[in-house]
Amino acid sequence: MKTFDVMDEAPTSRFHRKLLVACCGGPFLDGFVLSIIGVALVGIKADLTPSSAEVGLIGAASLIGIFFGATLFGALTDRIGREKMYALDLTVLVVSCALCVFVQEAWQLIALRFIIGLAIGADYPIATSLLTEFTPTKKRGFMIGLTGLSWSVGAGFAYIVGAVFVGVAGGHEHWRWLLGTAAVLGVIVVLARRGIPESPRWLLNKGRAKEAEEVILSVYGKKLDLTEEAAAVTDSPSMGASFKAIVRGGYLKRTVMCGTLYFAQITPQYAMLTFLPVILAGFAISDAGSAGLVVETVIILLFAVGSIPALRWVETIGRRKMSIIPFAVMALPLLLLWLVPDGPVWMVVVAFCAYAFASGGPSILEWIYPNELFPTEIRATAVGVAVGISRIGAATGTYLLPISIDHFGIGATMGFGALLTLVGFAVCYAWAPETAGRSLEETASVASTRARIATTVD
Repeated sequence: MKTFDVMDEAPTSRFHRKLLVACCGGPFLDGFVLSIIGVALVGIKADLTPSSAEVGLIGAASLIGIFFGATLFGALTDRIGREKMYALDLTVLVVSCALCVFVQEAWQLIALRFIIGLAIGADYPIATSLLTEFTPTKKRGFMIGLTGLSWSVGAGFAYIVGAVFVGVAGGHEHWRWLLGTAAVLGVIVVLARRGIPESPRWLLNKGRAKEAEEVILSVYGKKLDLTEEAAAVTDSPSMGASFKAIVRGGYLKRTVMCGTLYFAQITPQYAMLTFLPVILAGFAISDAGSAGLVVETVIILLFAVGSIPALRWVETIGRRKMSIIPFAVMALPLLLLWLVPDGPVWMVVVAFCAYAFASGGPSILEWIYPNELFPTEIRATAVGVAVGISRIGAATGTYLLPISIDHFGIGATMGFGALLTLVGFAVCYAWAPETAGRSLEETASVASTRARIATTVD
């Protein structure tokens, strides 16, 4: 019997469901917070009269924050543990979202959006690593994939809330309260996370066998003796060594693949979520109050709907095919919009809907792959770096999108998105492995894993 068979082969329990809800809360908030700004921008422009550069920074500040939050706090999470930072990061998010209600200047909003991004970025490696390390093997792809779905649900919910605000108020003047709604949702998630224990895998990796045994006994009702396994544990890598470990040997290819998948999927999606009204206006689809928001909401919700069949297919068809095929499909509507930018309204709407639905596969694999392809001692670091890579593109794309539309036109801008999507297809075709149905120790294994990591210890 392998060390963690009791966890890998366990049936889904009440604890797993509670953990799943708690872990999905972070991505849900991420999708909500990053999308609600798109609805609020109309009121922000009218009230604060920001410059074009400030508008771009309002959209990109949180993405820049996510880059630093995920990259730095991912490595820190591998050092001090998942549980210690599990509620702290979202507490910072709640306070920052609440302060948005009192914003009077554009720079204040930019600063708060950056801090919000730091908190969101920190939560990615914390929550997904903890969920991954508790999840049974047969349900792992589905349950981790649900975090990706919850992101899209949060994004769609933001547009629903925005439509309600605009419809009731008859305009966008209450944008501050609109941004403040994220604080209420954040409090709910923080409360849901109370009582979640530390990962036994992380505890054992730190040589804390007694604590790992207690968590397993509490959650699974099984008494194990992990003394022998703890004795074999070598010193864990420092934060600097963790960064070195993910770019050495077989892990370099995995880091590049995960980062590219994330980058290619999320860059057009974030730009679309932030500036969808602007994009649709470029195709002569006006944002006519709540009616325009209905079209936008349908498109945004399709990002979530497309993830639903993908949750099953990543287990039945497999991870590899669900990364390659959707990227190929996603490129087609963007190419069409590039070649026929003056096409009829129905064609434009259908093209965006097709892109949104097809993105379901990559959108959940960007959560699954980084967590499966790296061992416990560097898992959160790898997740953080993959998120960081993606946010470089997301922040740049979000900032440059309105500039690209002004200088090159909406058609060429869609062409840039198609090219990036095809890069994602090519990298996944070359390097994406199949990990379905295998234990974490198997999926994370590169020859002599511990030996490779040990060589990076400072």
